[in-house]
Amino acid sequence: MKTMLRFAIPMILGDLLQQCYNIADTLIVGRFLGADALAAVGSAFSLMTFLTSVILGLAMGSGTVFSIRYGQKDKVGLKEGILASFTLLGIVTVIMNILVFAGIDWILWFLRTPEELVILMKEYLAVIFAGLIGIFLYNFFASLLRSLGNSVIPLAFLALSAGLNIVLDLWFVAGLDRGVAGAAEATVISQYVSGVGIAIYTRIRFPHLLRKEAGVCLRLNRVKEITGFSALTCLQQSIMNLGILAVQGLVNSFGTTIMAAFAAAVKIDAFAYLPVQDFGNAFSIFIAQNFGAGQDERIRKGIRAAVITSVSFGLVISLLVFVFAKPLMTMFIDSGETAVISEGVRYLRIEGVFYALIGILFLLYGLYRALGKPGMSVVLTIMSLGTRVALAYALSAVPAIGVVGIWWSVPIGWFLADALGIGYYFVRQNRC
Repeated sequence: MKTMLRFAIPMILGDLLQQCYNIADTLIVGRFLGADALAAVGSAFSLMTFLTSVILGLAMGSGTVFSIRYGQKDKVGLKEGILASFTLLGIVTVIMNILVFAGIDWILWFLRTPEELVILMKEYLAVIFAGLIGIFLYNFFASLLRSLGNSVIPLAFLALSAGLNIVLDLWFVAGLDRGVAGAAEATVISQYVSGVGIAIYTRIRFPHLLRKEAGVCLRLNRVKEITGFSALTCLQQSIMNLGILAVQGLVNSFGTTIMAAFAAAVKIDAFAYLPVQDFGNAFSIFIAQNFGAGQDERIRKGIRAAVITSVSFGLVISLLVFVFAKPLMTMFIDSGETAVISEGVRYLRIEGVFYALIGILFLLYGLYRALGKPGMSVVLTIMSLGTRVALAYALSAVPAIGVVGIWWSVPIGWFLADALGIGYYFVRQNRC
């Protein structure tokens, strides 16, 4: 437990700071520009989370390969994996950037964006899409450093860029009156600071990993290996966030008040369970390194320690969110917006009670990814998100239930996925 926590805490702090990009946008936009701008930025957040998940999934899958090669002390395999991963992620990012800029009008239609918010969302998205390359650089080099056991440096670069983002947000939105485009510009500049900065650091600090050497080249078998791990992890992340995007479209159909409540509540939500998500990622790296080194007993001890830690944290955070739901909502929206605050509180007090369930789910994702079974992580994601989307649309269509059905669909999906993942684990153990 001590080893995993020591490694996980910088990752948790780093990703909490990364959330500050969107938290700062939401808080400052909500306070200075009003509910319409908050709804637009919040809806765009779900889209950007989906796009980022593609890059993040590829980086996480690559990091698993890096960790295994590092555990095996295979220096050539590690270097060729780094080259293959960087090439693959770079190509995917460029293609994705071209597609989203070309399809911005279709995206707004898919999200069922209310007519009064189309201009605001288009203004925000036209800028925020430019940050995808910065996101790629940061996530690739952060995954590389973490796979080597260094989770502190990614935290340092995020701390710098998160602080810069908040300063620029206030300057562009409140000072220069640049509206939602100013909030997007602040975020993009900060993303490039962290991305380019960590790339330069890695090049200087670990030149032997990135330096061209005889015998090390871009090999098809390495690309296939990275693709094998990354594609399924990417698919898992993409399905997860595509499901959230589908729910966002459903939320948008209920109007601006529900959109604004959801925008603020989802930020609180993401902030609340982000530590268990990052702990799951740290757990995955721990398992992958020990799997590569053949340390089976250490893997079993790691699983027990991780479950205790994650569930305990989830229960504590659930209690805090339930008690302080209203004060948390008023951080993002003026206290006079009573309808928005009331709906946000209701969301948090339904979904937020069950954070322990998603903590277990993140551990299951990490476990199967590290043991070379990323396909099982995809199955669990489909179970969780498929249930959520289906129930959200079915329950919200019942007049007596309405939007509350969307909120209840989340923990039900988590529970079913946990049951499947734990059941599969014990069935496999018994067969072995």
